[in-house]
Amino acid sequence: MELFLQKQFLDNPKMYQHLKENSYWFKALNRDATLYKEFESKMKEIYKERPTDKISEVIDNIDMINGILMSLK
Repeated sequence: MELFLQKQFLDNPKMYQHLKENSYWFKALNRDATLYKEFESKMKEIYKERPTDKISEVIDNIDMINGILMSLK
């Protein structure tokens, strides 16, 4: 595996954890380092780190706060 990829995995604990949990990525990334972007997008999808996931979480929190305030009235 390329040194750049190894450094990326060691710098990001979630990425390293995802790599350990899905070991088939070791073989794929060893053969073709250009699959890194696909690996990263799959990891973000699983750990809900995409911008759409974050926006959805904020909306859910606002709805929860709104519900609590409405029940206090």
